[in-house]
Amino acid sequence: MTKTLIKSIFHGPYTVQYPLEKKGSFPASRGRIEINIEDCIFCGLCARRCPSNAINVVKAESLWSINRLRCIQCSYCSEVCPKKCLKMNNIYTAPSFENVEDEYRNARVSDNKENNRNIAGAC
Repeated sequence: MTKTLIKSIFHGPYTVQYPLEKKGSFPASRGRIEINIEDCIFCGLCARRCPSNAINVVKAESLWSINRLRCIQCSYCSEVCPKKCLKMNNIYTAPSFENVEDEYRNARVSDNKENNRNIAGAC
């Protein structure tokens, strides 16, 4: 037991002080869903496949939205997408007390950046 105690004293901390130091993510970790909205055909397969109902697709309005806090990062939506416009990014959604929902509309119109908006400000 003395050997373990001495090793623990000289080793230093095993944890990272989070606000001061941020730990890097692993290359194969799942982060959050990212969409290339220009390639999306608004078929709704991703919304039907999502087990937590985090994705909402309205084809008539060319609207695609995701509730970031409801998403469980299962990657089912990116697997079923016929155009492969969805992918898992290695960046996680920041913690929040508010409802974080990203909404994209009318992406096929050129120079339509004002309509592609992020409701909660986390992108």
